[in-house]
Amino acid sequence: MRGLAEESVADMSLAQRSRSWSGFDAEFSRKLGQAGLLGLTLPTEYGGGGRGPFARFVVVEELLAAGAPVAAHWIADRQSAPLILNFGTEAQRQKYIPAICRGELLFCIGMSEPGSGSDLASVRTRAERTDEGWRLNGQKIWTTNSVHSDYMIALVRTSGTSDDRHRGLSQIIVDLKAPGVDIRPITDLAGDAHFSEVFFDNVELAEDALIGEEGGGWQQVVAELAFERSGPERIYSSIVLFDAWLAHLRGAGRSDPATTALVGGFMAKLAALRAMSLACTGQLAAGESPVVEASVVKDLGTAFEQALPLAIGDDLAAYPDEPVSEELQAALTFVTHIAPSFSLRGGTREILRGIIARGLGLR
Repeated sequence: MRGLAEESVADMSLAQRSRSWSGFDAEFSRKLGQAGLLGLTLPTEYGGGGRGPFARFVVVEELLAAGAPVAAHWIADRQSAPLILNFGTEAQRQKYIPAICRGELLFCIGMSEPGSGSDLASVRTRAERTDEGWRLNGQKIWTTNSVHSDYMIALVRTSGTSDDRHRGLSQIIVDLKAPGVDIRPITDLAGDAHFSEVFFDNVELAEDALIGEEGGGWQQVVAELAFERSGPERIYSSIVLFDAWLAHLRGAGRSDPATTALVGGFMAKLAALRAMSLACTGQLAAGESPVVEASVVKDLGTAFEQALPLAIGDDLAAYPDEPVSEELQAALTFVTHIAPSFSLRGGTREILRGIIARGLGLR
């Protein structure tokens, strides 16, 4: 696994590796599937590894540490396949999960909408029953890699209105090649376009597009977000830059007390966050849904990720006579530009802290 990761980044610049889990390479994802490194937690009868969440944690950590391009399979492996396993029909499991484990089917998730942000209960995209199945109309935004994906699992309203909040929400599988689906990429500050707006105009879907019970979408999404918010990706988005900065410090021979304290402080935070993420993994292994705990990891983890590029930039600026490689400068520029999104994707701080407050009985 480490060899595959190192091979995948051998010809990549430091800035490319710094893209971490937003780096897209479908061929690399297929290689991981061929090596049995996707679907590690899924049953062997569906092509999975039959292993536990800790096995996946180890693999994910190694890939992120190398800066390997994992975005192609990321959502399908982390969220979509477990969701289909837990809530889908047997036909859905047989259709989608083996191909996900091979790295051949790519998924995105459709949760956020314009004007709703992280307030998922207010979604307005609607799927209405027809004689053949469902008719979908509406819009999703910030759908990561939808322009490259085969399917989207979308949270939609199948009854009531947005005023009904959690009631009437369902999840459906949308074939992104279906007529009426319009995907419009959004270019970010760093020049990447892995986010998109997705429009649905009378998209006809079969009856079996529904996952789980109609109206049970909110409970399913809550369980799904525990997978999204608790993993090591929520603390390692800046790790390639961090490692490059440490290499720079060693090359400069800098070991003054201020630098040592700065490095030590970040290492201590990283160790604590990793332990917290592992604790959430332990809860998942025990069959629990660590919704509050995952929200804590995500909130603190993204704060750590965002603090790193700012502190590294300040440190390099404080020593203007130290030569800084162009590669390190490019990586620092990229991570600084993209870091504000770390606390947006997967739920904003305000939403996460509301979840934490409710879990603690404070609201």
